[in-house]
Amino acid sequence: MDRRVTFQMRDVTDAGELTKAQEQRRQFDRNSEWLQKNIAEIYAQHRGKCICIAGQEVFIADTANEAIAQATAAHPEDEGWFTRYIPKEKMARIYAV
Repeated sequence: MDRRVTFQMRDVTDAGELTKAQEQRRQFDRNSEWLQKNIAEIYAQHRGKCICIAGQEVFIADTANEAIAQATAAHPEDEGWFTRYIPKEKMARIYAV
């Protein structure tokens, strides 16, 4: 299978866009910090599910798209959301580059 990925990069200098991106990053950082504080409980309860964190709240679904839909409906102002799949089984994982 031949898959080609195209990237386009540009310098962003518009103050409004930069401010929006900085706010999105602050929201992401708050959501990430919230997940780290609650990760043991969330992982224990939601194995085999996709989660989306938005508004410092977890949304659980079978697919990432469903979790995102729940999160954005509840917190439309939060653009710093992110998703994660929680593996069904707890085990050691090796990540290498």
